[in-house]
Amino acid sequence: MGRDLFDGSPSAKETFGRADTILGYSISELCFEGPEKRLQNTQYAQPALFTMSFACLEAARASDSLAPGSPAFVAGHSLGEYTALVASGALTFEDGLRLVQERGRLMQQAAEQQPGAMAAILGLDEEAVTAICRDAGAELCNVNAPGQIVIGGAEAAVEAATALALERGARRGVRLKVSGAFHTSLMQPAADGMRHAVADTPFKDSNVPVIANTTGQPLTKADDLMDELVKQLARPVQWQRSVEYLASQGVHAVIEFGPGRVLTGLIRRIDKSLSVSNVSSMADLDSA
Repeated sequence: MGRDLFDGSPSAKETFGRADTILGYSISELCFEGPEKRLQNTQYAQPALFTMSFACLEAARASDSLAPGSPAFVAGHSLGEYTALVASGALTFEDGLRLVQERGRLMQQAAEQQPGAMAAILGLDEEAVTAICRDAGAELCNVNAPGQIVIGGAEAAVEAATALALERGARRGVRLKVSGAFHTSLMQPAADGMRHAVADTPFKDSNVPVIANTTGQPLTKADDLMDELVKQLARPVQWQRSVEYLASQGVHAVIEFGPGRVLTGLIRRIDKSLSVSNVSSMADLDSA
């Protein structure tokens, strides 16, 4: 991923180069050539996705595809919250990438110490899935959209919750290819570690409100943003609430920056009145 941006946008190329220098290894090569197995390891996946997403944003900023002026809000799903913070001016790219690298290391370590699993439950509402998690010992991880909720926890708890969800009318229960139970209490050791990393990183108040993963509400103060990055590791991502908040504030157009179009699809499911576009390649910029 990202090769065409590297070749076609000087701004994106510079972003990849800065990332290689900061990380001490070639994240560019990993993004462009893999191997895929290494990219699936959260320790490497997180810096790769963060770098790719910011390269997309920088390429768009350097082109004529973005409307002039600042966005009204920024938001990101899980790891994407770091890109949102950099876009808001609260963090530099360099500090954001260092935090992401440490986040990936801590989450991988926590996953190895307390193995877990995650599954997407399709076709049930949040209240029903919450009750299932309570009965099976699992936890909510992502409230993504109506009828799409991700759960996590210990392997046995996720298996039991998935089976129970199907018994109670879920359309499907899909196991996710992840290395741990992210955004659950099993990630608390990672959150504790991130608290130290965040405390050692300079933050500023954001230039535009950042919609918090944990609440779906806006934050601008540096201290609140720092606290959010710690809390979000072991708490569910409230993506549906985040998008609903944006719509309630009169937002009518949303642009997703980064590989894939997962958030674009979720936003359309949450509120069909929103105009949604995606920037993940040079072709997206050329067609804008």
